[in-house]
Amino acid sequence: MRRDAREAAFRIVYARLMGGDLGKGARSALYLHMKLSDEEKDFAEKLAQDVEAHRAEFDATISERVTRFADYRIYPTDRAAMLIALAEINDFDEIPPIVSVSEAVAIARKYSSENSADFVNGVLAGVLSHEN
Repeated sequence: MRRDAREAAFRIVYARLMGGDLGKGARSALYLHMKLSDEEKDFAEKLAQDVEAHRAEFDATISERVTRFADYRIYPTDRAAMLIALAEINDFDEIPPIVSVSEAVAIARKYSSENSADFVNGVLAGVLSHEN
């Protein structure tokens, strides 16, 4: 299921945001723990790699949409969820953007604060409306 793969990619991206890096062995253990199929592992790896490759661009996109407070105040969990969604929106044409937003909101709801789901939804909705 892609939701589990997204969560795995989220954990990888979050670790990088916090100054760490899940090496190949740690990622393999994560995938085993989450019981991901080979297809799901590939999806998670591609998502995490796309975030890394386009991180500066995605961070700039987030910063453009967040106007109420300083960029450094965005929770790392929220940022990681939005980075995953932006990677999907920009690099996975087969996934409708609204699905990417919904999945990011679900991740924020699960891993972050009470208000994070609304925040992530608002930022990503702004991104989508700006693209149209």
